[in-house]
Amino acid sequence: MRVVLAEDLYLLRDGLIRLLEAHDFDVVAAVDNGPDLLKALLEHRPDVAVVDVRLPPTQTDEGLQAALAARREIPGLPVLVLSQHVERLYARELLADGTGGIGYLLKDRVFNADQFVDAVRRVAGGGTAMDPDVVAKLLAGAPTTASGRAVGRLTPREKEVLALMAEGRSNAAIGQRLFLSESAVGKHTASIFTKLDLSISDDDNRRVLAVLAYLDGAG
Repeated sequence: MRVVLAEDLYLLRDGLIRLLEAHDFDVVAAVDNGPDLLKALLEHRPDVAVVDVRLPPTQTDEGLQAALAARREIPGLPVLVLSQHVERLYARELLADGTGGIGYLLKDRVFNADQFVDAVRRVAGGGTAMDPDVVAKLLAGAPTTASGRAVGRLTPREKEVLALMAEGRSNAAIGQRLFLSESAVGKHTASIFTKLDLSISDDDNRRVLAVLAYLDGAG
C-alpha cells in the first residue's frame, strides 16, 4: 500500500516512516511542507496520505488545505490528518464532499502503533477514522443547526452507535463495544439513516453522510 507522508518535525517524520514500513506500507514520498505535499500527492496518487494539519510555510492549516486541494483533483483520495488539538472545522472540511477515505487523529494516538496502523488501513479502504477525543468534544456541542435538530431526534442508543460510526467502527465492532448483536446494530443504523433523511444508496457513503450530519449537528 503506497503512502505519501507529510510531517515537518524530522524525528516524528522518520519515526512514522519506520512504523509504516514495518507494517508493509510503501512510503513513496515524505515531505515537510504544504507545496511539496500537494506536488507529491498529484504525482504519486497514493493509496493513502498521512498529513500533519500544520505545515510550513504558514504553520496554520497548510497540510489540510494541500490535502483538500489534492482531493479536488483526485476525488476520493484517502487522507488521514494528524493534529495536536481538536478542531471541529478540520473534521467538517474533511468530510464536506460526502465521500469516505477520511480520518482525523490526534498526534498522541500515533504512539499507539496498532491503533494508528488500523486507522491508516481503514482510511485507505474508504472508511472513516475519527479520533475518540474528537468525537467526545463534538458530543459536548449544542445542536443548533438543521443537522443538529435531526441528530437530536436520535435515541440515546442511536447516538452511541453514531458516535462509534464516526470513529470508523464496523457494525460488528460497534456491537462488541455496546454488547449488541450485529443485527441489532444494523437496525439502529437503518433508523439513523432514516431519521437523518439519508436516501437509500451505497451503505459506506451513507455512513459518511451520517457522520457529517453528526459533526454539523454537534458544533
